[in-house]
Amino acid sequence: MLRSVFISIFFLFVVAVVPCSSSDLTTIIKKNKLSFAMSGQYPPFNFIDENNQITGFDVDICNAIAREIGVRPSPVTTAWDGIIAGLLADKYDLICGSLAITEKRLKAIDFSAPYYRSGAQLFVGRNSALDSISQLRGRAIGVTLGTTYEEWVRAYLPGSKVRTYKGIPEMILEVVNGRLDGFITDRIVGAIAIDEKNAPIKAAGPLLYEEKMGIALRKNNPELKRAINAALEKIKARDDYRRISIKWLKIDAR
Repeated sequence: MLRSVFISIFFLFVVAVVPCSSSDLTTIIKKNKLSFAMSGQYPPFNFIDENNQITGFDVDICNAIAREIGVRPSPVTTAWDGIIAGLLADKYDLICGSLAITEKRLKAIDFSAPYYRSGAQLFVGRNSALDSISQLRGRAIGVTLGTTYEEWVRAYLPGSKVRTYKGIPEMILEVVNGRLDGFITDRIVGAIAIDEKNAPIKAAGPLLYEEKMGIALRKNNPELKRAINAALEKIKARDDYRRISIKWLKIDAR
């Protein structure tokens, strides 16, 4: 009996002096804020509007997820090429910026279930005779810096002249001016950007590969991952997801 009392007292002492670790979800709920990062240069998924506010498909989806979890949403913009480093440095809770789920990225970070699917598409000038990626070997190809498209071109099209840009508008202008033979980007984003600018550019050939976009979080956060996935399921089960998707993408992107 005395030994049991001693063990109980010792346990209470240890609990009192050794701080308990808390998960990211616990911290998010405690501060009543879910911060999520994106580049702000990827319309219609995320961009700065005429009122200097961050908006778009990604923003609306993560705003809805934050509300399901019961906290305030807090979107932030950061440079795309340092976005994962920022997550690992605890500068924000999540990345919700159309980040593709890849084996390489899964070594450093974790992902939610996919919240939309798309793929890599080659775009060329409207009057171009190019109709497949193989024809661009040795030619100038544009990609957004730090994306999976850049990695893919460098790996699968050696000898091509890869040029990196901050966003799609720059690449459209470069193709129109004849400084690029084509560029690779998300099929949805590229088609919408070309339509909005009425640019003389067309999609060439089939998808180069399919991509599944997930919400990125730091590893070893099962509670937060479950909460995000549960929120996504609720949003998709209701009309919320379809409404947001049609609003920004003109299609249901599930």
